[in-house]
Amino acid sequence: MAVQTPTREASGMPTRSAPSETGQPWKERWAGLFFVAPFLLLFALFLLWPTFSGLWNSFFNTSLAGVRGEFLGLQNWREMFGDPAVWSSLKNTFVFTAMSAPPLVVIALVMALLANRQGLLGWLLRFSYFAPFVLPATVVSLIWVWIYQPGFGLVNGLLTAGGFAEIDWLNTENRAMLAVVITTVWWTVGFNFLLYLAALQGIPAQIYEAAAIDGANGRQKLFRITLPLLSRTTGLIVVLQLVASLMIFDQIYLMTDGGPNYATRPIVQYIYQNGFTNYRIGYASAISYLFFVIIVIVSVLQFRLFSGRKEVR
Repeated sequence: MAVQTPTREASGMPTRSAPSETGQPWKERWAGLFFVAPFLLLFALFLLWPTFSGLWNSFFNTSLAGVRGEFLGLQNWREMFGDPAVWSSLKNTFVFTAMSAPPLVVIALVMALLANRQGLLGWLLRFSYFAPFVLPATVVSLIWVWIYQPGFGLVNGLLTAGGFAEIDWLNTENRAMLAVVITTVWWTVGFNFLLYLAALQGIPAQIYEAAAIDGANGRQKLFRITLPLLSRTTGLIVVLQLVASLMIFDQIYLMTDGGPNYATRPIVQYIYQNGFTNYRIGYASAISYLFFVIIVIVSVLQFRLFSGRKEVR
């Protein structure tokens, strides 16, 4: 026989409904906005305002002193599309990206596979692979400028020891870009390596054990298990690497200054030269927005390319 307990309604006891969102005190309702407000303020001050201010400046003859000159309309934009230096700088940027992005992805994967082990060897590999990434751009550039120096540089020393002629790497048009790419790969591959290593360590060991029981060899484990499980990480690394390579500036500015004969000058350096050397902020803003659109298009295409690939679970 079921025992019925008296309800609050039957016993005449007062009932209390759950607090509704509209009945909460205003302090609780606005608490979230209060904590988010500092971020929103900094976001608007350092990102939104410069973005729209730069677009506005592109229609004026704005100087570096911040004085907005006469209204030019689309004159800066028309000049930009007819400027050969813009397109040569974009070409250099795309060449650098095409030369640096693939090895930065592939080498990082190989390094992560080698370092994904326990013991002292694994620790030494991780440290040696990631250590160059923490160096500042000035230190890296200075080191590699000395390495590439003719006469006493390490690279030319190895060439002469092997019976080859010396190469003035940083002052030869068809060699300078390669020299910067090698420097960039050595310097920044550690970041991609770290992402791959974290993804590898997140793969359950039971999957490899089950594959071994089924008779899978090392090659089959790599191509049937490891690489499919790393597909999303690879997509993320490719997107980040393409954007970072397109925005190349530091090492080229410090090692070659865009030379020789502008053979290595990227679009970011050309924007810098127009804005801070030629004092043409309006024209530099127009070029920067063209470059911004290119980066957005590349990012969207990459995300769409990898969004359709489902990671094996």
